[in-house]
Amino acid sequence: MPRINPLPEDQASDDLRADWERHIADYPGSRITNMKATLSHSRLAFQVYMQWYPLYEEVKTIVGNRLAYLFAHAISQGSDCPLCTTFFRRIIVQNGERPEDLQLSDDERLLLRFGSEMAQNKGDVLDELYQEIEQRYTPEQVVRLVAFAGQMIATNVFSNALRVDIDEYLYPYLPLTKPVY
Repeated sequence: MPRINPLPEDQASDDLRADWERHIADYPGSRITNMKATLSHSRLAFQVYMQWYPLYEEVKTIVGNRLAYLFAHAISQGSDCPLCTTFFRRIIVQNGERPEDLQLSDDERLLLRFGSEMAQNKGDVLDELYQEIEQRYTPEQVVRLVAFAGQMIATNVFSNALRVDIDEYLYPYLPLTKPVY
């Protein structure tokens, strides 16, 4: 049961509704989910958290679409966030893969471990792991990847702290097991 219910649309201000419409227009396929409607109790919180989207687009330019959503999934799973993990499980499944049986290269596995460990260890990762990441990405890319991980972790914290309900459209994608990265 959520600690704070999502803001009903009929209680949203005109400015907030405009923010919602702009968000949906800017990111086709997006919707106002339970988490976004819960964030909407504060228009500024909604606006700040929606900056996740442009940062996610930046991550895609670094690692590609597939690895970007797998990275977000690994972070969400490392944060033990049922909502966000399920959201990314849906994307994995819709792209023809089974989250429990991902076929990963060593470089992909490394990035997913990096994301998961940041989430599990409050950003602290072993020097050896960081050095491997540093060998594969430029300083600018590492900053973008870590900033995205931080924003993803913040989303996980928000969802977990307020026990945001998983949206019904995600029910078919609820995790069956926990993959190991």
